[in-house]
Amino acid sequence: MNQRELLEGLLRIYSPSYQEQAAVEYLVAQMNDAGMRAFRDKAGNAVGVLGDGPRELVMLGHIDTHPGIVPVERDGELLYGRGAVDAKGPLCTFAAAAARVGARDGWKLVVVGAVEEECPTSKGAHFAKTQYDPAFAIVGEPSGWDRVTLGYKGSLWLEYTLTRENSHSAGQARSANEDAVEFWLRVKRFTDEFNTTKTKIFDRLDPTLRGMGSDNDGLHETARLVIGLRLPLDVTVTELEETLVAMAGKAKLKFDTETPAYRADKNNPLVRAFLSAIRAGGGAPGFTLKTGTSDMNVVGPHWNCPIVTYGPGDSNLDHTPNEHIDLIEYDRAVDALARVLAEITSGT
Repeated sequence: MNQRELLEGLLRIYSPSYQEQAAVEYLVAQMNDAGMRAFRDKAGNAVGVLGDGPRELVMLGHIDTHPGIVPVERDGELLYGRGAVDAKGPLCTFAAAAARVGARDGWKLVVVGAVEEECPTSKGAHFAKTQYDPAFAIVGEPSGWDRVTLGYKGSLWLEYTLTRENSHSAGQARSANEDAVEFWLRVKRFTDEFNTTKTKIFDRLDPTLRGMGSDNDGLHETARLVIGLRLPLDVTVTELEETLVAMAGKAKLKFDTETPAYRADKNNPLVRAFLSAIRAGGGAPGFTLKTGTSDMNVVGPHWNCPIVTYGPGDSNLDHTPNEHIDLIEYDRAVDALARVLAEITSGT
């Protein structure tokens, strides 16, 4: 398997969420050609398997991308294209490293290119978590080839809707828009108070106002807000929803993307294998925690095994029109992951 050709070929197939089938078929064909048992599963994921041992090591990447076409082109060792960083680069790292290592006695190596990660459904990961029982798991997202991600904040989105009868603008009644603004300010005051003692970004409860609008049919006025919140480990989705409902008064709240935060342990053989592999490649390994969410939030609590997130690329380029990956870094990530796979599967 030519790892650079694999990545460039996958980047040339535009695959935003819900439009992944052509990319899945390409990756399945490439993994089959590399000697893996590859197929498209019932959720639409691309899956490649090496070996049939009783112990599983699952590498879960995602094959869908944020929308927006970034022309695929080379500039020296830089490769541009939508998904180069988030997250076809990490996914191709998985496939290339697995193909290089090959089948291992007593092990089943599984590569999954999941669908719908870039949208609230996380359909591919939710299906995959029910299909495997891994001893070790690796999720594919950009961390840089010499860094390992151990955790992601949670996420909660809500739609606020308040409808009330019209009143004269010269009267004393508050408008629906005024109440909507006051709700947002209450959310901000609540989160600001929560964050007073928080010194680390990963520990903060962060709200963002993502959308707002209003309309009036002559009889009723309606105000709408869309709010996103990033959750730390010590805030549960249920408790936060109860607090927000109490703040909202007569307004209706619709919740979405109800994802708890997740943080993995770093004292286990998988993490130690990554640290060793990165050092062997000349890197100085480090750990990171992310303020977004990923499929690690979905599968980590369910699989309850040693798990990390890993992949080449600069996450600051996620979703940008300048998205690109350094191919030298990509090669180093493939080398490092191949060393990890060989070390982890060297025993039974």
